[in-house]
Amino acid sequence: MARQDLNKVAVAKTEQKMETKQLHLFSIGKGLEEENKVVFKDPAFSCNKKLPFHRWVPWIAGFSSEFVRGALERYLSKKSLVLDPFAGVGTSLVEAALLGHDVTGFEINPYAALACRTKLASFEVDMNELRANVFKLRDFANGSDLTSYSPQSKPPTGFKTRGIFYSPTVLRKVLLLQDFLATIQNRVVQDLFRLAFASTMVSYSNYSYEPSLGQRKSAGKREVEDYPVVQAVLYRLHEMAEDIERLQAQYRLVVPKRHVFNESFFECNGKVPPGTVDLIVTSPPYLNNYHYNRNTRPHLYWLGYAQGPEDFRPLEEANFGKFWQTVREYKCIDLDFEISDREIKGQLKKLRKLNPEKGIYGGNGWANYAASYFNDCYRFTKCAKHVLKRGGRALVVIGNSILQGVMIPTDRYLAKIAETAGLELVAIHIPRATRVGNSIIQSAVRVAKAKNSHQLYEAVVELRKR
Repeated sequence: MARQDLNKVAVAKTEQKMETKQLHLFSIGKGLEEENKVVFKDPAFSCNKKLPFHRWVPWIAGFSSEFVRGALERYLSKKSLVLDPFAGVGTSLVEAALLGHDVTGFEINPYAALACRTKLASFEVDMNELRANVFKLRDFANGSDLTSYSPQSKPPTGFKTRGIFYSPTVLRKVLLLQDFLATIQNRVVQDLFRLAFASTMVSYSNYSYEPSLGQRKSAGKREVEDYPVVQAVLYRLHEMAEDIERLQAQYRLVVPKRHVFNESFFECNGKVPPGTVDLIVTSPPYLNNYHYNRNTRPHLYWLGYAQGPEDFRPLEEANFGKFWQTVREYKCIDLDFEISDREIKGQLKKLRKLNPEKGIYGGNGWANYAASYFNDCYRFTKCAKHVLKRGGRALVVIGNSILQGVMIPTDRYLAKIAETAGLELVAIHIPRATRVGNSIIQSAVRVAKAKNSHQLYEAVVELRKR
């Protein structure tokens, strides 16, 4: 059978699968005796993939809804204000809103903020409008004159990749979809369609996450010559509609207040009144140099949030802890706050002296990165103290790291920094004693290889405002 025929068969099978597939319905403790006691569920995001609302958007750095729900039920006994300073695609905020709490979130990535805001807008989606536009899209895609139709939309001009992102056949289908999205008048409904496209767009491209975004052929995968693009988007929209319909049937009277700010939590003054937050549930970027913004480049360009590389610079500057690439060439970046504990300064000094012969790839650049990260930890905990009520708590999910072969217990350091900022450390819980690291852990180029005795783990740092 010819390759072109094989491709048509693959597309047909994918279409049939989408049509027939069933939709899924809706510690280091206070004392030595509690040293290994775990009070939280595993915060890993993977178990969200089939759950209402959380299944809408695949996200590399989220945490589980079960973890969040457990935390909310443990610490809140009445309607409260829940804050996530690093909201991502909204796991914490969605779970809190589903339990009837008011929510506020901050997220610098425009795509993630769109996902978070769109999920939370589900309370007021006009289901008649949503269904009507779903039917219109289906009719539009099945139109007999589409073969001669010339798409009006164009690919984003600033979006450049090493390989072809979409095959010509897939690209035409994507552009046809963009033409349709532009006709939707209802903004909330249009955002649902935009999110349905954005959350599926990589799956029919010649790129994939491994876990960073790269060419499929580099991972030994076949390129995508054709794909039922509209069917994929419609399938996602059916999931969305099902989740929204169930939600609206449950919340007919009281709808929680929801605010999502597409900016840094460090700009919280004037947006969150001081002393109003009952509980913070969040997970800042880890000290692992994972480039969240670069890995959403396709989404940011195709959604119109970026026109060129210059639009990514503000995101890199606003990112928590910066990135190694942005600070490695500085002579010395040190802590910009006073802390009595000597361990953090000692580790930075040790790291800075390693591998000077490697230049910017040596220890000094990584010490600059770690210092920038801890400086932002201090700013974060100061802001958290500002917005928390007296007695309010912050649950911060964070993982340790290994830089140049040096183990950095980020959880303990965050706790020490939080105490310097005026918060009380309640406990450090270890719900996940082993996790998988990314490429910087074992890279022979950028870091010394990690010792076998070093183990990556994930912790929940529990803080309280006195």
